[in-house]
Amino acid sequence: MEPVKKILAPTDLSDLSSAGLRYALEMGRSRSAEVIVYHVIDLGDHWIKREDSGPVREMLERHRRMLDKFLWEKFAEEMNLTEVRQVVEFGGAVDNIVEKAEGERVDKIVMSTHGRTGIDHLLIGSVAEKVIARAPCPVLIVPAHRRNLARAA
Repeated sequence: MEPVKKILAPTDLSDLSSAGLRYALEMGRSRSAEVIVYHVIDLGDHWIKREDSGPVREMLERHRRMLDKFLWEKFAEEMNLTEVRQVVEFGGAVDNIVEKAEGERVDKIVMSTHGRTGIDHLLIGSVAEKVIARAPCPVLIVPAHRRNLARAA
């Protein structure tokens, strides 16, 4: 088994994603691994004209500040004990997560799942499930019921 030296931890800045982030940060600390906290701004079917680059930069900066605030409010202690790199990009969650994992040559992806079932799962699909199917490395899924552990901090 290869040592884990780089972990990708996607987040949508929700409370749910806190469980996966906490797990990734703890794993990073215990293994002296870098944790890349990754937030994708999903534009859906929208496209951006070249002349709209000002608002795009502003949106990117706003999301960077939101990610930083989210991490420091929920994980201040872990942030000081773990090597963390924050990355915010535009795109689609699944494609971006898989491409980031490949490009960064991460050893593991750690993420939370909403745990949707039935019609919700069929209509929306599972980002985690799609990432697992395409990931270039092992994926650790932290189930939704771990949320309470993430809020305990």
